[in-house]
Order: sequence, then structure tokens, then C-alpha cells
Amino acid sequence: MATDRSHLKILLLQMREDDFTRQEEFDEFVRYSRLDASQFKVLDTFVTPEFEPSIMDEFDALFIGGSSDVSVTQPDIYPFIIPIKNLLIHCLDQEIPVLASCLGFQAAVAALGGQVIIDKANLEMGTYQMWLTEAATDDTLFHDVPNGFWAVSGHKERALVMPEGAVVLAYSDRCPFHAFKVSGKPFYGFQFHPEVDAPDMAERIIRYQSRYLDSDEQVTQILSNLQDTPIANQLIQKFVDRILLT
Repeated sequence: MATDRSHLKILLLQMREDDFTRQEEFDEFVRYSRLDASQFKVLDTFVTPEFEPSIMDEFDALFIGGSSDVSVTQPDIYPFIIPIKNLLIHCLDQEIPVLASCLGFQAAVAALGGQVIIDKANLEMGTYQMWLTEAATDDTLFHDVPNGFWAVSGHKERALVMPEGAVVLAYSDRCPFHAFKVSGKPFYGFQFHPEVDAPDMAERIIRYQSRYLDSDEQVTQILSNLQDTPIANQLIQKFVDRILLT
């Protein structure tokens, strides 16, 4: 494990077919980790759908982003879902730090024995207040996070059952599981997007309107209600400082 910030090496696993959004996501993780872009290596699962857990041997941590293209409930359509699950289990067993966002959260839940479902009735698209559980009070990342902080969230699937050993840290009014850690492990999952801020979300909503929303009126309403999300965005740097460098 590196002890100097400049020596950290991060594997960023991405599951996006859209080149523009994939680059945007990369830039977001770089920005809010406060690391240099050269410290990240990308594994694009659409280019490299098969990989072994040993890929982590040269890295200090695994970051996993989101996707508007992929579902963890359909490994027959997306063959890289199984290797991702195996990679996550390997990281957990070897205590390799993991930060999993959105679809990464769902992959982690499924890999560790929980259940993910499609729930379009409670779709989230925009910014939402996140409420802390009692367990967040003593958590390394969340102990100084204010209750009711704003975060970007966009998903039509969610966890229904959390894995054994998962400690829920945050939830929203629509989604009961928004952040968790594995007890005693450097392993965190976020259903919301700690890497995405309101301006980027505004662009993404317009870009993906046809995938999620039915009308221009919905887009206008979401855009007018977007809130700044500095507290959520700080969680990535906190992960680097408090998990990777301690």
C-alpha cells in the first residue's frame, strides 16, 4: 500500500458504451479524488469483458463507476458482470480498498450475496437529500458528514436485500440503501454518485433524456431543482485520505 499520495495507483473500472460520458466520468473521479490523471488506469469492460482478479496486483484501490447501459441483473447480455463480481469478492478477501458508485454499488451488492431489482416506480434522477443511519456516526468517511446532505442520483435499479456484513450508512426518501460499507473492510458502495456534481448531472440528464424521462417538462423540472453537492463530492477525497493513506 502506498503511503505517499503521489504514489497511489487506482484501477477505474468503467461500464459505459458512450465515449463522451466515459471520459466525463474519468475526469470526475480524477477531480474529486484530488489525484493526477496519470495515477488512474481504466479498465473498459466493453473492450475487455474478460479479466482475472489478479489484475489488481499492481493497484492500491479499485474504483467502479456507473452506467446507463448495463444491468447487473442481466449477466447473459453483459458477460463482464461475472468477472466484475469475482473481482469484487477478491478485493474484499484481500482487503484491497474498493469505492463503488451507482452500478458499481449494485454490482457489489449482488457479488456479496444481496439482491438487486428493477424499480422504475421509485426511479431517482437529479439531486436528493441523503439521510444518515446511526452507524454513520462512527464511520471513517461519514462521521463528519451532515445529515440531509445533497447528492446526485440517477438509477432505475436498486438493492432490495443487502449482503450479510453490509453496514448501511445512508438512504434517501425513495431508496432505502444509498451507502454501505463492509464491516471491518476498506470496502464502500454508493448508490448515489459521489463523483458527479450538479453541472455534470445537468448535462447528463439532457444527454440521456430518452432513456429515463418521458417529456421535456420532466427535464425542466429536474434541472430547476438541482442542488449543489459538495458534501457528497468530498467523499472521494476522504476515501483517498482516510482509507488509502492510513
